[in-house]
Amino acid sequence: MRVKQFFRAHTLSLFLVCLFLNACGFHLRGSQALPSNVNTVVISSALQYSPLSRSLTKRLPIYQLTGLTPAQAQERAFEQGQLMGIALQPENLERRLLSIFSSGQVAEYELIYSVDYEVNFSGMAPIKHTMTVTREYQEDPDRILAKSRELELIMEEMRIETADRMIRLLSSQYATAQIRE
Repeated sequence: MRVKQFFRAHTLSLFLVCLFLNACGFHLRGSQALPSNVNTVVISSALQYSPLSRSLTKRLPIYQLTGLTPAQAQERAFEQGQLMGIALQPENLERRLLSIFSSGQVAEYELIYSVDYEVNFSGMAPIKHTMTVTREYQEDPDRILAKSRELELIMEEMRIETADRMIRLLSSQYATAQIRE
């Protein structure tokens, strides 16, 4: 009997907490969604097949979005408001020295990957944004071939992270573009 009362009280209190959170307008950060009719992204880049645009195109289906090149978008007929565009500027990679060996050779770098891009929603003002991702990279002069392959893998991971963050930001950027109008 007591277990049943405890269960009812627990369920009631959980229900009331959810009700109060919902009533005050609380929602998880980044939980705004894009409108259901906006599901296609036109990706344009200064370099037609840049590694970041390829990563972005590969990651879009995970978020139920379709990626197109500008040429593919022109071939198809879309209604007003169905498309959004991402215009990528050339990516930038900087290496910042973190530590050196006693011999004077570089031991560790901080890799700073950044890209400027512009998001365009149909009929709204474009939004310019910069995305930056950092990683630490340890250099080993005795294993140059292995370290060059490791650097390629790190760069690919940084591009994937950048693409994921860009896609996740689209909903908040859409809300910002609506406010500006």
